Amino acid sequence: MTLILGRKEGMTQFFAEDGTLVGVTVVAAGPCVISQVRTAERDGYDAVQLGFDDVGDKHLTRPLAGHFRKVGVAPKRYLREERLTAPTAKKVGDSVTVEAFAVGQLVDVTGTMKGRGFSGTIRRHGFSRGPAGHGSMNVRAPGSIATKRIGKVAKGKRMAGQFGNVRRTVKNIRVVRIDSARNLLFLAGSVPGPRGGYVQVCSAKTAAKKVAAK
Repeated sequence: MTLILGRKEGMTQFFAEDGTLVGVTVVAAGPCVISQVRTAERDGYDAVQLGFDDVGDKHLTRPLAGHFRKVGVAPKRYLREERLTAPTAKKVGDSVTVEAFAVGQLVDVTGTMKGRGFSGTIRRHGFSRGPAGHGSMNVRAPGSIATKRIGKVAKGKRMAGQFGNVRRTVKNIRVVRIDSARNLLFLAGSVPGPRGGYVQVCSAKTAAKKVAAK
């Protein structure tokens, strides 16, 4: 198993063994329960479905509540599936904890960014302001958005619009500490999402490819 689900608790810092100050993100990861096992013979691929965070039946759709009832697993609020390269010995009802990871391991963390609504180009893209004095009317305006050559706004033009509320993945984050008693992962640096948001932590894929190439 290389995937675990959790909740972002916030950021803190502590001193490493060499005396350097390390900023870390604390993730309450697991324990996650396996709510479904897919096989290549039945589903065409090998995978496991993980569930995190208990929830009542009234907060689920009827098909999802029926799914948990059928497999005999307590309903979970957050579900994600991980594809496997080979069949697994894990069964429905087994748990995945932070002990699946090791200190120093590189992981990829996926979360949903905090939604900031409709924002202008300065906040959304870091544009500079225009002159504010001498009658300037271009203080926070985006500037020219089209060209005569194509006669329209080019696709992908950076403009005002919806900011945040999208999934983002930060790759190759190092695990600096594991607290098995409290199910906590301490990850170096920041991860996407607000405090209390759900995140996925999995083994770094690009790092594994580089090692395999060597």
